[in-house]
Amino acid sequence: MHTKTPLRIRIVVALIALIAPYNVVGSDPTAPYMQEFIITAYYSPVPGQCCYVRGGLLADRILNGEGHTAADGTKVYPGMLAAPSAYTFGTRVELPGLGTLTVHDRGGAIQVLDSGAHRLDIWVGEGEEGLARALAFGVQKISGRVYPLGSRQPANDFNLARLPSPMERLVPFGVETENLLALAPALGDRNLSAAILQDHLRSAGYFSQKTSGYFGSETQDALAAFITDYAIDEPSDLLTEKTAAYLLAAEKRLGSDLSIDGTIEQGASGSSTAHAQRILRFLGYYEGRTDGAYSLTLLNAILHFQQDKGLVGTAIDPGAGRIGPVTRRALSHAWNHALVMRRADKYLAMRAVEKLMDERGTNIDAFLAIGHTGPRVKLLQHLLSDRGYFPSEKINANFGALTRDAVLSYQIEKGIVTDSTSDGAGSVGPETLQSLRKEERLEAYRLVRAEGWKTL
Repeated sequence: MHTKTPLRIRIVVALIALIAPYNVVGSDPTAPYMQEFIITAYYSPVPGQCCYVRGGLLADRILNGEGHTAADGTKVYPGMLAAPSAYTFGTRVELPGLGTLTVHDRGGAIQVLDSGAHRLDIWVGEGEEGLARALAFGVQKISGRVYPLGSRQPANDFNLARLPSPMERLVPFGVETENLLALAPALGDRNLSAAILQDHLRSAGYFSQKTSGYFGSETQDALAAFITDYAIDEPSDLLTEKTAAYLLAAEKRLGSDLSIDGTIEQGASGSSTAHAQRILRFLGYYEGRTDGAYSLTLLNAILHFQQDKGLVGTAIDPGAGRIGPVTRRALSHAWNHALVMRRADKYLAMRAVEKLMDERGTNIDAFLAIGHTGPRVKLLQHLLSDRGYFPSEKINANFGALTRDAVLSYQIEKGIVTDSTSDGAGSVGPETLQSLRKEERLEAYRLVRAEGWKTL
């Protein structure tokens, strides 16, 4: 027998249907809805950065991905989202203050949290500028509107310029800030590497502007002037390893003088004449004895140098075969340039050694602390053992209390920390990693110089 529903109950049900949210169980799955998000930012690490958030290129790529293609095959672009797997690729999320962004990527840590909030990661660029931007972004909690596929989605809208990328955020992560050859600032960059380049150009006497960290036309002009002065066949729109090596070497020679007293001619002092003989021999013009005598051999050496530099034409020109003020300045210039080239070759050899060590995995390339395990920890233990800080029989690839104590002893001896209460004590952070890498680089270079490349 059919029982008729009372009128008052039918009215209540109708009212509930009218006022209830549309997006309930069994409703349209494409309807937009509000969601709480915990949002961070990620970037694409590239070779030649001064700073990596995990200490090295490979470690940062493990954290951030290879940095060129998203999980759905889309080429990375500013504002692209990484979201939990429940979000279909192409889903758009409207985030107040940031814009409307599209999901194309995934991430191991990009999950639904126990709190009910969902994790999102925003791609904010590459290299140092991208890293600085990601660090400055931090962790933000935002309530946003989700537009699933099939809904009426708003247009993608994101402006990277809304997010700052302050260079100072990179400083705590600077492993290579003292290794100019490891940096690769280029025209248009606005980062810490460009600021470091400007400081070096200023030290060498080529850059007079305020350090801005922007590699613009003024920085390029200064770099071009340096390249021209030292006759380096390198571009001026980026810092190459060769230019960096010459720049470091030139800084070392800044202010050096020949110390040749008076005019070198018949009757000059023996010590000044001997000094001139040594310099001309170094430059490839003199092959006689270093006896302090103004001989015909020395006169001809001076003459050939003067002719090469366009100072005189023939042996009967005024000043020919004598070292006066003009020839002394030319000699000083040539001597300094030759010494810069020799020192630059040393820096380039050291850089080649370091790159080979990186390729073979014999350089530490990540920050390490208690709880870490694996090949990098094992390498650290070997390095500490070689220096007498860690017992070789205890090498086990596990960063425990023994490794922490060994790192602390190393840090105290090197002046990196004062005691166990100092920041970073017992863990391998930027300064400790920088110190270990520098020591390994120098030691490997000495081995190569003594025994050849086969030693590596």
